Amino acid sequence: MADKFQSILQKYWGYPDFRGIQRNIIESIASGRDTLGLMPTGGGKSITFQVPALAQEGVCIVITPLIALMKDQVQHLREHGILADAIYADKSRSEILQTLDNAIFGGVKILYVSPERLASEMFQTKLRHIHVSFITVDEAHCISQWGYDFRPSYLQIASIREMKPGIPILALTATATPEVVDDIQERLHFKEKNVFKMSFERKNLAYVVREAEDKQGEMIHILQSVGGSAIVYARSRKRTKEMAQLLSQQGITATFYHAGLDPDVKDQRQKAWQKDEVRVMCATNAFGMGIDKPDVRVVIHIDCPDSLEAYFQEAGRAGRDGQKSYAVLLYNKHDELKLCKRVDDTFPPKELIQDIYEHLAYFYQIGVGSGQGKTFEFDIEKFCVTYKYFPTKVDAALRILERSGYLHYEDNPDGKARVMFLLGRNDLYQLDQLAPSQDAVVTALLRSYGSLFVDLTYIDETMIARQAELTIQQVYFALKSLAARHIIQFIPRRKIPFISYTRDRVDGDKVVIPKEVWESRREQYEKRIKSMIRYAKNDEVCRSRQLLAYFGEENDRDCKQCDVCLADQTEEREKELRRKVAENQIIIEDHHIIEKKD
Repeated sequence: MADKFQSILQKYWGYPDFRGIQRNIIESIASGRDTLGLMPTGGGKSITFQVPALAQEGVCIVITPLIALMKDQVQHLREHGILADAIYADKSRSEILQTLDNAIFGGVKILYVSPERLASEMFQTKLRHIHVSFITVDEAHCISQWGYDFRPSYLQIASIREMKPGIPILALTATATPEVVDDIQERLHFKEKNVFKMSFERKNLAYVVREAEDKQGEMIHILQSVGGSAIVYARSRKRTKEMAQLLSQQGITATFYHAGLDPDVKDQRQKAWQKDEVRVMCATNAFGMGIDKPDVRVVIHIDCPDSLEAYFQEAGRAGRDGQKSYAVLLYNKHDELKLCKRVDDTFPPKELIQDIYEHLAYFYQIGVGSGQGKTFEFDIEKFCVTYKYFPTKVDAALRILERSGYLHYEDNPDGKARVMFLLGRNDLYQLDQLAPSQDAVVTALLRSYGSLFVDLTYIDETMIARQAELTIQQVYFALKSLAARHIIQFIPRRKIPFISYTRDRVDGDKVVIPKEVWESRREQYEKRIKSMIRYAKNDEVCRSRQLLAYFGEENDRDCKQCDVCLADQTEEREKELRRKVAENQIIIEDHHIIEKKD
């Protein structure tokens, strides 16, 4: 007979039973124990918090940095009749207030929150009144300074824990070394160590490292040899476009994806690839989180990632349906040089960081002893041209200054469009000769926002498009034409980075960069890069065993399908052949093997 967890799983998701360690994690968090779940990509992480959330009183708060994934999961949960909502930068203050009030009064069961929201006074005030069942921390490796994707905003989670001391925490991640596993539990103040771990072994996935001077030619050869859906990961945005164009010229349907594209373009391309209208997605590491496409047959890395964690997660997007698939890393001597250069780019000298801080003050004309609380738009190109810096070094220096407590650097803000009506409500109703798309957009705006006649109001173009039954591009053109007719004031969305001073400016040479922010993290980063290079160059140990060992999993079985194992098998066959020839058991004539009869 099904218990309450299994009944919920069957009712809302239609699955007969749990997979792997899902039940262990669910029972652990439901019993009130702090729990860490390590589940490789595609292991069904979301079930482990969604099921216990529905089985208990109160609201499950899910902290995740992936806004696209938040929106996607909220939509899916609502389609299943589950009360879910999300708070992220795109939402207006009134929308956030409404969501939080709904959570207080029982209108939300699962509430997704971006880590940046945790620090806001409004969120913390409302949180005190929310009956929380447990807190889920997705992508939990982001809280660890030793993790490959450390994010300072994750450090806020510990303070939330202090506000709700009796509430258990469920931490989930797909990639963590033993060191990171310990650090996650420490930083989240686990009452006791409690880890559930799935094996990281992927028996259907063949890991291959191919040494190639002509990487593009090798990529084309692989895609012509292995059929089915594919992902090609590249380091730069420019390279993704070049690869997609090259493949298209070779008759292989391809598109490209990176963080700089408009949301509707990203959405369009992702859907075309998921529906197999396009075979290959050429992408930066911005692509893949939350992508649910089980039949990817090959993932190719044309550029070498800077950590085995990132490589394992991206390669793991192949073969989630359990069918034979390939993860291919194309490598040559230039990769090692590029990877080593990344260490200096990511951790520039402290003197340079101090200089950049000083020039930032000149750029904004901030005097010593002032500036705290001030926010400025940051044109990185103009700054670099003015003071002769490389953008990569400036970007890295600003991140280090943020971790050292001097400023807040938002490099990829989700800038929303703003609209205000220039006509009164009555004048608006008397308007005629509006194009159908303009009329639909005006109607959707009036239905959705109450302050448009008073002030510039942030709008969600995706929501307007849905209500007006138009594409986002059509909504944009309709807003532009309404602005041209002086019916509205329209400020399109912009993604301009900004810098906020979190303390008053000091002299550059007085800037103190703590050891744990620079020396310790640089050392850790170097260690990760060396592990990546070792993996790429080690052609003596089974690839699967190398990866498993890195994540603290011992395995004495070779996978029999990676390039190392296949080379060993070929060598063994050749040895056996030479032995038989030497012992006169066989002869070789005209490239044919002839077995001797007794």
